[in-house]
Amino acid sequence: MGIVNYIKESFEELQHNVSWMPRAEAQKNTVLVAVFTVIFAIAVFLVDKFFQMGLEEYFNIFN
Repeated sequence: MGIVNYIKESFEELQHNVSWMPRAEAQKNTVLVAVFTVIFAIAVFLVDKFFQMGLEEYFNIFN
């Protein structure tokens, strides 16, 4: 029954020994991460489009 004991102890540790940030702060940080993820995704998309257009122009020179 080692696994059952491990799970019980893990839940007890999560409830009593882990310090959790306040809910409002966690929500604020989640929104912040989501916003920066979207900004980063847009930046990667734009860089990808820039290189795609540049390579298309480069290969059109040889056609």
